[in-house]
Order: sequence, then C-alpha cells, then structure tokens
Amino acid sequence: MVPMAVTRPGPQFGARLIVASISERNDARGGRKKRPRAQFSRRPEPGGDDWIWGWHAVEAALSNPLRGPAELILATPERIKQISTKFGRLAAMQQADNQQIAQRLPQGAVHQGVAVRGALLEDVALSDFEPKPGAILVMLDQVTDPQNVGAVLRSAAAFGAAGMILQDRHAPRLTGALAKAAAGAVDKVPIARVVNLARALDELASAGWRTVGLAGQAELDLAEVLDGSPSVLVMGSEGEGLRRLVADHCDELGRIPMPGGFESLNVSAAAAVALYEASRPR
Repeated sequence: MVPMAVTRPGPQFGARLIVASISERNDARGGRKKRPRAQFSRRPEPGGDDWIWGWHAVEAALSNPLRGPAELILATPERIKQISTKFGRLAAMQQADNQQIAQRLPQGAVHQGVAVRGALLEDVALSDFEPKPGAILVMLDQVTDPQNVGAVLRSAAAFGAAGMILQDRHAPRLTGALAKAAAGAVDKVPIARVVNLARALDELASAGWRTVGLAGQAELDLAEVLDGSPSVLVMGSEGEGLRRLVADHCDELGRIPMPGGFESLNVSAAAAVALYEASRPR
C-alpha cells in the first residue's frame, strides 16, 4: 500500500511518497553547467526459463516486430488455431494440453492455454523519449511487485503514456506474472532501465521534461501541478516511498485528493488515477 499521510520533507521518509520542492531542485543544480548522463542497461531479457503466458500477453509478444523469434511456443489445439490464423504456422509452436503447459510454468500461473519462451525485447534509452507537449512518462522507484508493475504498465498503455522508466537492479523482469498482469502492455509501452534514477531525472529535465512526484503531503492537487508540458510522474515503492535522493531530484509535488478520508492507495491504483489526470487536455 502507498500511505498518503501528510508530512513535511525531512530525513525520515518512512512509507510515504515525497518529493523535494522546486527551490530545493534549483539549489541542487546551482553551479553545475553539465550533468552526467544516466547509464542504461540495454541488455535484453535472457531466454532460459523466462516465459510469457496468457493469451493477450503472448499475442502482443508475437505481434511485436522488435522482439526476437520465440524459442518455444506451447499451445492447446484451440490456441494453435488462433495463432496460425493470425501469424501463420510458426516453427517454434508445439501442441500441448493445459497440464503439460502448467508443468513448465510457475505454480498457479493462469496460462489460458498458451505460453511462449525466448522472444527477447530490448530496453530503450532515455533519449528515445521525445518531450512533446502533453507527453507523459512514468518512473517507478523500486516498485518490485510484478503484479503492481504490470498493472501500472496496463494503465500507462490505456492512457497513452510515452514510456516507463525502471531501475535496473530493483525491478522485476518483463516476463511471467508481470507480462500477464500487463495484458500485452509490455509490448505497447517503451521501457527504459537505468542504473541511477536521480541522474536519469536530471537528464530528462535537461531534455525538456518536467518531473512531478506523487505525494500525500503536497499543498497542491495533481490537477493544479500538471500544466500540459511533457511530464514524468515519479512514484515510490509500496513500503518505502520515494527515496530521499530521488525525491531531491524532482521538480514539483502533487497529491491525489481523497475526500473520502481514506488516505491510502495501492501504487497501481494511484498510478491509474494520476495517469488519467495527466492525460486530460490542458
């Protein structure tokens, strides 16, 4: 859960989402004419036993020309017919029943009669994101639950986000439960993985993006903070919220108003609300 209790920025962040004020942002930049460029991980997801399952996720993976060829596709007769109708007969495809497919996947995987392994997808670079008016990026700071990341990706695709940014070492693979939860959005939303989120925010700011953190203690509603300029929505993890270093590199602060008085939202729910607000014309 993402607690939304009101606090002031300080050394203890607890489980809150928090960002620095714009004056702190400007002070952090004082006297520096050039910021170091962020380092990216452009390594593709390894093959091995990394599976994608579920009809929508597999269909999106097979439709994506940026992916490499699949090593193996296991499908029931019904799914083989669907795949052959849409993509032609694929050499990697093998017929299997539901139990045989389930034996190759993590316990409890809801595969819907189809699974694919080994179709690789490379990350993009921050410079691939064009700061057009109204464009929105989503940055997740150490959100590690695959279901949550997948759900945020699904919302990002639904509301037309230009991309998502994850930290290289503290984010789940773009396969398995994440791909299933995303329902094909893994192949719809460009994803950049960076080593250092703070440096990535600096690079995005230099390229013309405005960085906005979601925080319950903000004085202004998110609707008042967003102005139609290309913006990065920065959201913290379920338990820890935004880390101090990431918070200090955000430009502005906005909150989701909650008139019901229940000041807590799951990060994927908060992302959906924020993306809806950010996608409205201004």
